[in-house]
Amino acid sequence: MSEEVEVLVVGAGQAGLAMSEHLTDRGVPHLVLERHRVAERWRSQRWDSLVANGPAWHDRFPGLEFLDLDPDAFASKEQIADYFVAYAEKIGAPIRCGVEVTSVRKHDGRPGFRVETSDGAIDARFVVAATGPFQKPVIPPIVPDGAVPVQLHSIDYRNPAQLPDGAVLVVGAGSSGVQIADELRRSGRRVYLSVGPHERPPRSYRGRDFCWWLGVLGKWDAETPPQGAEHVTIAVSGARGGHTVDFRDLAARGIHLTGLTASYDGGVVRFAPDLGRNIAAGDASYLALLDEADAYVTRNGLDLPEEPRARRFGPDPECVTDPLLELDLAAAGVTSIVWATGFATDYGWLQVDAFDENGRPRQRRGVSSEPGVYFLGLPWLSRRGSSFIWGVWHDARYVADHITTQRGYLSYRTAVDLTDNAVKAAT
Repeated sequence: MSEEVEVLVVGAGQAGLAMSEHLTDRGVPHLVLERHRVAERWRSQRWDSLVANGPAWHDRFPGLEFLDLDPDAFASKEQIADYFVAYAEKIGAPIRCGVEVTSVRKHDGRPGFRVETSDGAIDARFVVAATGPFQKPVIPPIVPDGAVPVQLHSIDYRNPAQLPDGAVLVVGAGSSGVQIADELRRSGRRVYLSVGPHERPPRSYRGRDFCWWLGVLGKWDAETPPQGAEHVTIAVSGARGGHTVDFRDLAARGIHLTGLTASYDGGVVRFAPDLGRNIAAGDASYLALLDEADAYVTRNGLDLPEEPRARRFGPDPECVTDPLLELDLAAAGVTSIVWATGFATDYGWLQVDAFDENGRPRQRRGVSSEPGVYFLGLPWLSRRGSSFIWGVWHDARYVADHITTQRGYLSYRTAVDLTDNAVKAAT
C-alpha cells in the first residue's frame, strides 16, 4: 500500500526549503524528498574556492541571517550549505533524505499523482518540482574525446591540482568561467579564456553593491529578459572579497582572451572573430548601469560619493586588437579544457503534460499547464531574481498561495454533498 501525502516537494535545496516554509505557514501537510543531503549541490558540485556572487545581506532568506559573517561579505559554498541545513532545522522542514524520485504520473480517473521513489510509492495530490536549473551539465559537441587528456564541465572542477600539468582552455566567461580561469592563472597555469556574449555589471558603485542597484532600479523585478539576451551570462565575482570583472585586467595578468569557441579540426580549435565585439557589448551594459545609478542618485538627492574612476577603461590588450582565431592545442601545451557552458534541465522523471515541444516547462509563475504540478527555482520563473536565493523564496510564496487556493476549491462541499455523505455513512 502506497504512502499518501497532500503535497510532495522534490528537492531540498533553496527552492525546496522555501516551498516547505510557506506550506508550513499555511498549514498545508507536505513532504520534501531529497536524493542526497540538504543543499547537496553546494557541497559536492561546486569548486572548492567558490563563494556566493551576492553579499550575505542580500543572498539569504528573510527569516535567517548568516551567522558569524559580515553582511557585506560573500559566503563560501560550505557556509551556504550550512545555512540551508540550519534553515531546514529552524522551520522544521519534513525532509526525507536519501530518497530519489524516479517517476511521477497522473492518476487515471482521480485527482493526484502516483510517485515512484527509491523508497516505495507515494500518492500525492500536488507535486512541486524544486530541483532547480543546474540538473544536466551542457558541453557543446565541439572537441572530441581524447583531443586533450582532460575535458570536464565546471560542475566537476574542484581546484588546479585536479588537472594535469599544462595549459588550460576555459570555455565560457560568465561568473563560473571567469573565476575558474582566474584561479588557474594565479596557480601558475597558462590559461586561455573563451569569451562569448555577456553582461558585465560593476561589483559595486558609489558605495553600493550591484545587488542593491538592481533592487532600487527595479531590475530584479523584470519579468522577461531583454530580447536576444535570454541566455546571456553575467560576469560578476564575489571571489577575494568581491570585485568587478575586468577582462582587460585578466589579460594584463596573463590570461589569453579569445572569442567564442566555434569549431575543432585536426587538433586545432577555432574561435569566432567576436572578442572585441563581446567585450564592447559588456562594457556598454556596464556603463548603462552606471548611467542609471547616477540618474537615480540625482533624482532622489542621495549623498553617495561620486566615482569617476569607475568609467575609465584601460587600453584594449593585444589579444583583443589582434585576436587569436586558431589554437593548436598540442603546440600550445593545452592538456585540459574546462567547459563553463551552463546547464540544461532534466525532468525525465516528471511524466506529465507540462512541457513544450522542446522539453521546457510550460508554466506561469511556477504554475504548470498540468493542474497540480508546480515548478520552482528556475531562471526567470516570474522575474529576473527567480533563481537567486531571496528570489526563489518569494516565488515559493506565490506557489504556496496557489496550492492553498486549489485545496480550498477541492474541499468545498454543498449541503447536498454533505447530506449524501451522511446517508452513505449510515447505510
